Amino acid sequence: MPELPEVETTRRSLEPLVVGRTIESVEVRCANLRRPLDEDFAARLAGRRLLATARRAKYLIFELDAPESLIVHLGMSGRLIHRPPPVVEPLKHDHVLVALDDDSLMVFHDPRRFGLVALVDTDDCDLLRGIGPEPFDRDLFHGAYLAALGRKTVRTIKDVLMDQRVVAGLGNIYVNEVLFACGIRPRRRLARMTRAECDGVVAQSRVILADAIEHRGSSVSDFLDGVGRRGGYQWKHQVYDREGQPCPRCATPIKAVVIAQRSSFYCPKCQR
Repeated sequence: MPELPEVETTRRSLEPLVVGRTIESVEVRCANLRRPLDEDFAARLAGRRLLATARRAKYLIFELDAPESLIVHLGMSGRLIHRPPPVVEPLKHDHVLVALDDDSLMVFHDPRRFGLVALVDTDDCDLLRGIGPEPFDRDLFHGAYLAALGRKTVRTIKDVLMDQRVVAGLGNIYVNEVLFACGIRPRRRLARMTRAECDGVVAQSRVILADAIEHRGSSVSDFLDGVGRRGGYQWKHQVYDREGQPCPRCATPIKAVVIAQRSSFYCPKCQR
């Protein structure tokens, strides 16, 4: 699933191509996504002008000259792609085609159909309600915040960081990388972490996410940004999906364990 860096990369690649454009028409080729599209979705979106882009957690938000905004979640395999003219025939799994006034298309493509496209009021949207602070929000996401959560839960640090109600946008790739950078095993209970370790998790989350964004995210399977480019951060992964390979610090083979139904990768020597 695309995580914060991949979603932010998609947003940045699309922004200069779509902001300021007017939506000429919308074709819905498959309405049965994770949340079925409203019957009047195309009619409500056509004719609107795209004013700005934003990201909240793993959601892309396109502000319109209307009370509603266009919101997109890429799910497991979704892409939001800009296709310049001349427009070609739609591809298999092109589910929503948004035609812009420069004859280009913005296309939602999703083979597994776990993604989502909707028109919503972002000030009162159930999709965004209850999401935790952004990792880069220094006022809300800090070591004291994690330490306080540790006094209320018996969950592992891996499970806590994967919870979108705790912190927005982190997923399996980057939680594995953050915990390796901090020398903390994914099975360690948050309640057993010190305040200094909580501070370190917050700091490394920001460092690693910023670096991943700089490298345009991780293309570990089929991720492409909004103009079809692969990311480059997969070449910097230290432990994610490297089971059996030598730890980059000590050469001990990386181990894998399943936590909360997700594979977790760690060095048994460097992480405690």
